[in-house]
Amino acid sequence: QDITARLAQEREYSKLIDNANAPIFGVDTQGRVNVWNQCAMKLVGYSLDEVMGKNLVQEFITNEYKDAVSTVLDEAMTGNETANFEFPLITKHGIRIEVLLNATTRRDEQGNIIGVVGIGQDITGRIAQEREYSKLIDTANAPIFGVDTNGSVNVWNQCARKLVGYNTDEVMGHSLVKEFITEDYQASVQAVLDKALDGVETANFEFPLITKAGARIEVLLNATTRRNEHGKVIGVVGIGQDITARLAQEREYSKLIDNANAPIFGVDTFGRVNVWNKCARKIVGYTLDEVMGKNLVQEFIT
Repeated sequence: QDITARLAQEREYSKLIDNANAPIFGVDTQGRVNVWNQCAMKLVGYSLDEVMGKNLVQEFITNEYKDAVSTVLDEAMTGNETANFEFPLITKHGIRIEVLLNATTRRDEQGNIIGVVGIGQDITGRIAQEREYSKLIDTANAPIFGVDTNGSVNVWNQCARKLVGYNTDEVMGHSLVKEFITEDYQASVQAVLDKALDGVETANFEFPLITKAGARIEVLLNATTRRNEHGKVIGVVGIGQDITARLAQEREYSKLIDNANAPIFGVDTFGRVNVWNKCARKIVGYTLDEVMGKNLVQEFIT
């Protein structure tokens, strides 16, 4: 049988693997390393001679991930391939690196399974960045929460815990809208989240939250779309501000104005009436409904 073409194809395949700019390794049906490309050598630090024929799981995988990696390899040995599996590798210098792996079944020309090839991606930097991002969120001096695409809580920082009274275990995985929003605001908050999941973000949205103690607090929210590294929407993060005291102060201010023993009125930037207290109503005779939104100068001044 003339196998010249097949051997040439195999050499080309081996060359492509060896020169790929991603770490690629392979194991035989016994889990022993039989593919270890240049990128894997650079990343992990072991040469071909140091890894070939060695058991990948037993010698290069951290103890807590041995079973999980073995399962992924065993599944691939039966034809069930795995994509985007995260696991750590230990380098020759003892440094732990995080790898995102696609495990693919290897077959010979008759279709018999002869091993597994893994194409990896070093995500150590990305995971470190995500941890830093999570730390910044958790220690921020503003309440920050996040939900996934199903509206279930997956971010709940320290400030949110202090403000609302629920700890992380009590909220994670629970529906934000159904369990923590007052009934009269559930539809509007859900609409804001749905818009953000469609990529339309909302700023300065006011809504109430109910604390663990049953108190109602007022929150001013910026709802921001969360995306993964491929740009796919994965949820919403909300950065809030407790405006309970501010609103209470505004109500007190309005009450003082309304009950003052002098006529008080106000206009917006367009000259339309937006303040008209009791004393003004008594003196001029017009009710709130008759003046609010009307032009003060055009309609009430001689």
